Amino acid sequence: MTVDLKKEYIDAVVPERRAEAEGAGRASIMAQPGVKIVAAGVILAALQFAAMNGLLSSSFVYAMGNTLIYAIVAIGFCLLLGYSGLASLGTAGFIGLGAYTAFYLIQGLGAPYYLTLLATLAISIAIGVIVGFISLRIEGIYLAIMTLALAEVIRNALMALKATIKIDITNVCLFGVNVNENAVYLLITFTFIVLMLLTSNLIRSPIGRAMIAMKNSTSAAQAMGISLMKYRLMAFVISTINAALGGLLYMLYVRNMTTSTSTLLTLTTSLNILGAVIIGGAKSLWGTAFGTFAIYGLQSMFLSKIQFFTENPAFITMVTGLLIIVVVMFFPGGFAQMVLSLRGCIRKRGVERRLRSYVKDQL
Repeated sequence: MTVDLKKEYIDAVVPERRAEAEGAGRASIMAQPGVKIVAAGVILAALQFAAMNGLLSSSFVYAMGNTLIYAIVAIGFCLLLGYSGLASLGTAGFIGLGAYTAFYLIQGLGAPYYLTLLATLAISIAIGVIVGFISLRIEGIYLAIMTLALAEVIRNALMALKATIKIDITNVCLFGVNVNENAVYLLITFTFIVLMLLTSNLIRSPIGRAMIAMKNSTSAAQAMGISLMKYRLMAFVISTINAALGGLLYMLYVRNMTTSTSTLLTLTTSLNILGAVIIGGAKSLWGTAFGTFAIYGLQSMFLSKIQFFTENPAFITMVTGLLIIVVVMFFPGGFAQMVLSLRGCIRKRGVERRLRSYVKDQL
């Protein structure tokens, strides 16, 4: 009786879905990951124009731009940890490379943005290859310790070169045109969207599947003919590029940094990026973006306006730590897993409700 009832229910529902097939074809366009990412970029860019017209506060948009910089860094770390299974605590050092490259080329030599970008890419690729080669010999916690030590070496070397760096934004040229603070925000948004699109396509490609196989079992991956050297190098290079681009954009946006007092190049930044990926979901780009917002954007955009959090900034760190503990214990997949579970529960309840309604009508 139960099997027949389910069959009758399915037969009753399918014609309705066939009638909606034409509309579903149009709706499927919006379901494409690339379309969603571009739509998010349009919304983020619209925030700047809203602030220019007085519809939003400039501090809110500035905080959003700062959060997007960290989101750019987190995207690369998501690929490194979530898809390649490689742990790194050297993110802050790689950010420093991008920041100091921007300072010496833009402020020191007056180089245009595209030349600074190419130099940043070249340096980050070289460092990523070096770290990738080293990672072939060590794994797990030892790899994290090694990258942490490398980050400290980079940080102290940069401090020895110059403790305080500052960029005059009037020296920044983009395609021959001097840019202002508003243009830098749009540049950050554009970079974020491009990297989201590239990473989204990469993880769905054979390269992404090879990285996942490497993460699940290095022995099985080698047995399938997957080169560990190739994909580890690729993962570290991409992660380093994202971190260096974050440092470059940070200097264009914030325009000054004192290495001895700033936390940007310290272990705190590396741990915050790690926390953002864990909270959001190591295998979800959207989850990683949400995790970055939870770590950085929530405080600067909203909590900083509340007197209690202004007087007790350490409380925000406690909340972040508790959030990570809860996520690890109950939702190992992060916010992305939470959303999928909630969506599945809602769909299940909807199907059960329609099934009960159908049974009632039949009786």
